[in-house]
Amino acid sequence: MTERTGYPYFTDITTRWMDNDIYGHVNNVVYYSYFDSVANKYLIEEGGLDIHSAEIIGFVVASSCQYKSPIAYPEPIEAGFRVNKLGNSSVEYGIAIFKQGQPNASAVGTFTHVFVDRATDKSVAIPAPLRRALEAILVSEG
Repeated sequence: MTERTGYPYFTDITTRWMDNDIYGHVNNVVYYSYFDSVANKYLIEEGGLDIHSAEIIGFVVASSCQYKSPIAYPEPIEAGFRVNKLGNSSVEYGIAIFKQGQPNASAVGTFTHVFVDRATDKSVAIPAPLRRALEAILVSEG
C-alpha cells in the first residue's frame, strides 16, 4: 500500500546527515532502522511495552522493503504504520515512509515480530495490552 490513506498511525522521523550515502540519498539499509523505530515507538507508547524489563519481547524474524522514490537529508519524513496480519505470537506490520505531507510513499515494506519469553527465547502469546494496541491498527485489504 503506497497511499497515505492506508495507514492509521503516523509518526515523524528526523533524517540525519549520516543517513545519506555517497549518491546523496538515504541509503537502503537505513529504511530498516526507520521501520524498527516506528514499530517499537508504537509498541512502547500505545501497547505499554517495557523494552528494558518486560518478560515478553518482540524479535524481528522477517522484513522487506520496496523503494519508490529517493529521500535525502535534511528532508522531514513521516512513517505510516499498520498491522497487516495478527497471529497468536506473531504480527506482520505494514510500514511506509513518506516525504512530509506527500500522498504517496517513497518506500513501503513489512516487518514481522514474533513475541518471545525474554529468558527462554521461546515464542509466546502476544500479551493482552499489546494485542489491543495491535488490533487498533489492524487493516484488511479484502
